[in-house]
Amino acid sequence: MISKKMENMVANSSAIRAMFEEGNRLAAIYGAENVYDFSLGNPNVPAPEAVKAAIRGILDEEDPVVLHGYTNSNAGYQDVRQAVADSLNARFQTAFDAKNIIMTVGAAGGLNVILKSLLNPGDEVIAFAPYFGEYRSYTSNYDGVLVEISPNTVDFQPKLDEFQEKITSKTKVVIVNTPNNPTGVVYSLETIKKMAEIMEAKQKEFGTEIYLVSDEPYRELAYDGVEVPYLTKYYVNTVVGYSYSKSLSLPGERIGYLVIPDEAADSENLISAANVANRILGFVNAPTLQQKIVKKCLNEKTDISYYDRNRETLYNGLKELGFECIKPEGAFYLFVKSPVADEKAFCAAAKKYNILIVPGSSFGCPGYVRLAYCVSYETIVNSLPKFTELAAEYK
Repeated sequence: MISKKMENMVANSSAIRAMFEEGNRLAAIYGAENVYDFSLGNPNVPAPEAVKAAIRGILDEEDPVVLHGYTNSNAGYQDVRQAVADSLNARFQTAFDAKNIIMTVGAAGGLNVILKSLLNPGDEVIAFAPYFGEYRSYTSNYDGVLVEISPNTVDFQPKLDEFQEKITSKTKVVIVNTPNNPTGVVYSLETIKKMAEIMEAKQKEFGTEIYLVSDEPYRELAYDGVEVPYLTKYYVNTVVGYSYSKSLSLPGERIGYLVIPDEAADSENLISAANVANRILGFVNAPTLQQKIVKKCLNEKTDISYYDRNRETLYNGLKELGFECIKPEGAFYLFVKSPVADEKAFCAAAKKYNILIVPGSSFGCPGYVRLAYCVSYETIVNSLPKFTELAAEYK
């Protein structure tokens, strides 16, 4: 018999992954070109050419025994971590050192490392709906309690009045994700500063430490000149989790990092704990080849003009058909209001036209659906007649 905790997780298995698998089934029946799968945030823009060159150069230059062995520190290669720190300092006027960087198995691995390091059973983790659904599982992994802040469906900035009310003496972590999955909204500097003020006041009120964990896999995917605030500059107890999955189109390579600044409370012990957590969670260290690639490609970026064209085409096409949606400022998702209250029924109706979308309840925001537009431009264009038929069904 599997564990009770896993029974619940299996029963509530990811709707996103299930929809992706449904897409494969439909493609086998109707042909991939006739299935419009907007379910999974899997980048379809190839990694920069520099990544390929880096792989070849590293394999030719490095001692294979060393390259494919364990790193001396669970935090990763010293030179890679220093290069990451230097890059961040140049970009954001920070003052990080190699010791502040822990290379992780993607942002997901990093989030599990930091939650493992911080949470005692019963500690509360606050997330702003809509949020990436796996936050529930990551929190449950360490017997924490996820506290949801209800969605602000006007502009999808966090509801800070409700946030202030729901912080308790048990609040240990607040997770923010900006640019946001699933809305594509970038939290404004005004929002971040006000959030920081609230957290600082609550720390004094309760005599506790509240850590802000910034989940940043989409940081580099921002459009129209929108600036994404770097949160360590506005709140002392901030930890940043980053991933190269989207910025370099390397989701399957599982490479990212944590930033734990010296200014964060108990930073020395927290850094040590994160190193140990990286090991005992079974990661041991982040993939070594990918660490070396990252060092050589710190200034490389995926060409987001491809995503931007998809964003404009799909957003404008759906708006013309009468669908309601806030225009995303970043990431590669549209969060569309369902024409009926039961968005799962709407997803089922869309599937009749071979359109695969994810219900908003997976993100703590029922009544909406998410579309990932990191697909081919042809998929966007060819889907619009099918969306026209779907819209007609709902008049």
